[in-house]
Amino acid sequence: MRPTEEITLSREYVARDPRTGLPITFEKKRKSVKKMKIETGPWVALSDDDVFALLKGEIQTASLRWKDQTISLGRTYAIRALGRFHGVRVHQAHSLLLACLESDAVEDRVAALEVLPEVAVLKSDDLFDWLSVMLDDKDINVRKAASRCLTLTSPVFPSGVSSILANELRSPVRFRMDAAWAGLSGLCETWPEVVVDHVDSLLLEDDMELRKKATALLKKIVNKGDSAVWDLISWSLNDADVEVRRVAAKNLPALARKESRIATLFAERALSDSDSEVRLSAIKAVQALDTDHGRARELVVRGTTSKDLKVRSACIELLPRLFGEEVLRTMAEELLSTETNDKIIASLKEMVFDASLDGTEAQKNAQLAPSAAVPALDREIAEAQGHRVGLEPIRSTDGPQTSNESDTPLGKDAKDAPKEASTEPAPAPAPAPVYRAVSQDELMGYEDDFEDDEPDEDADYF
Repeated sequence: MRPTEEITLSREYVARDPRTGLPITFEKKRKSVKKMKIETGPWVALSDDDVFALLKGEIQTASLRWKDQTISLGRTYAIRALGRFHGVRVHQAHSLLLACLESDAVEDRVAALEVLPEVAVLKSDDLFDWLSVMLDDKDINVRKAASRCLTLTSPVFPSGVSSILANELRSPVRFRMDAAWAGLSGLCETWPEVVVDHVDSLLLEDDMELRKKATALLKKIVNKGDSAVWDLISWSLNDADVEVRRVAAKNLPALARKESRIATLFAERALSDSDSEVRLSAIKAVQALDTDHGRARELVVRGTTSKDLKVRSACIELLPRLFGEEVLRTMAEELLSTETNDKIIASLKEMVFDASLDGTEAQKNAQLAPSAAVPALDREIAEAQGHRVGLEPIRSTDGPQTSNESDTPLGKDAKDAPKEASTEPAPAPAPAPVYRAVSQDELMGYEDDFEDDEPDEDADYF
């Protein structure tokens, strides 16, 4: 084989599952979509020449038409227009943006922070360093603009704002902390593995609120993460504060739908927690688990004798899903001997009740299987011989039906019924059949040859 042919075959080769024959698919590495939402405003109507002329100070204002009106725009609007430049001009726009971040005018710095995410998509050199500086600006409006900028850039540039985000998540200033947590929440959609690193460090903080908020984020990445997310849930379930454990336990139902074995282990631990809300979340996880799993069955059976009323009630409701009627009836009888709650007792009595034994006559009859239908051919043969089929009267083809269901006792043939005097005329005899059955001997002509053994006197013998 020539080398070129070998290369062609290798490119066309498709790995397939030996059992199903279907192509084997591989999970592609998640890539961040660096697409920023671009805001629109009057600055989109500025020409490129007017934008550069305003930023360089060559002109003070530029007149244009916007929504059927003639308006004049100044330097601030020109800064907002820097996000639309691409190609070679993006370098010029980047340099002008850095100059605006250093401006003494508050309006220039605010406008520069608003357009920073758009420019950073194409060229981000030194921009995040300036973002870190602007977060501590002396003007409150600039600081708020920097926090909004951090919220927008976090889902797209996780590495560029990693250290900034870590500091702002722990900021004592409320609006700065909220903006950072909003950015981390958006990061769950694009880079869940980065969120895992942040949550891992936050769970080591002494502040309970930080640990609680970090644990709440796990619900967004439990279906996207790997074993690292399981470890974070496990650590949160062992937290010393009950509020953190409650939030962690709420992640168990979602984990049960993805990793049933890991969720079973965590639910078993949560069922022994001292807090009732944690135990109830564990029960919800058990309800979402595969009931065929042996460990899940053990958890449910063990929960039927729990001291917690909610846990006990939830586990008893799961019993019909796990066991057959005979086993379920036996378990319900055992639980009735120790149960004190009226609602649970009523539920257990429904499991113990057997309609075929303890029900009314109508309920018992409903449990009986109906008899099989009589085939039409068998029905016709029986009626031709004068027999009754079930409780139906014999149908006559010669005239109207004269017999009554009360004429013949149930379960007996018409010929066995007692004969009573009847004034009605006897039915006419059935006509002779048109065709007569022919025996095999007649068909083969044997009867003509062996009908009599005596010789014929008139026969001539030679």
